Amino acid sequence: MRKPLALLRRTFVAVALCMTLGATGWVGTAAAEPAAVPSVGHRWAEIGPYTPEVSIGLVHTLYYPRDLGQRGEKHPIVLWGNGTGALPGAYASLLRHYASHGFVVVAANSPNVNFAITMRSGIDLMEREAADPNSVFFGNVDLDRIGAAGHSQGGSGAINAAIDKRVDTVVAIQPGPLNDVDLIDVPVLYLAGQFDLIVRPALVRALYEDADHVPAEYLELRGAIHFGTAITGGANRGPSTAWLRYWLLDDPNAATEFFGENCGYCSDTRQFSGFERNELARQIPG
Repeated sequence: MRKPLALLRRTFVAVALCMTLGATGWVGTAAAEPAAVPSVGHRWAEIGPYTPEVSIGLVHTLYYPRDLGQRGEKHPIVLWGNGTGALPGAYASLLRHYASHGFVVVAANSPNVNFAITMRSGIDLMEREAADPNSVFFGNVDLDRIGAAGHSQGGSGAINAAIDKRVDTVVAIQPGPLNDVDLIDVPVLYLAGQFDLIVRPALVRALYEDADHVPAEYLELRGAIHFGTAITGGANRGPSTAWLRYWLLDDPNAATEFFGENCGYCSDTRQFSGFERNELARQIPG
């Protein structure tokens, strides 16, 4: 079910959101509070509380917490798209990082993901796994909370993956241009590199400006080049993790980084050489 705005699962926050955002249409539906994934404070770039496990398949590679559902929680899904010519192994440290924060990452084993066909098929894979009593994912994944993320061509693929109504948010890291954000209706985080000569910041900013019908934010990472995302995730690791934790895990600490009058990233000129958020993003409480 599409959730335009992830609610913090407390009654007073839900009421406040309804009063504040009711006119915009970006109010999520009330839902039972899932068992909480442990807080990490504001340590988004540090390894999370879960030990990652990796399973390499023919079409997808899965990165996930070794002890799935150990607290009774259900784990959200993150679809991952690689840059041109790359496979998930090129991003292994970053994808293990996401898994350490409680996400089940379904990475396409493809060097060409712009049209997101393999990425979107990852949802079908997880639906089958979640329904299989013999699978480690049985009863442990949250099919109502799915994000799409990717780098370069994969960043463009992440936007295209969100055409699927089962996807709830997008992280587009230095994305290529072959996408149409007008076809999606979920929040998007655009990450650009200040010194990226492959996908220049001006292109990423233009894509952000086109996303005026959904909550969208643009972060330009100071000193970052295009290839710094590979392996560790570079400076993209922290903000991308925070965005996913907000929209897929309702993390209240992550909300304060992106939203509210004095959001943490708004004035962080040490980490970012540029920060922008559109009007819909401005209306979300921090």
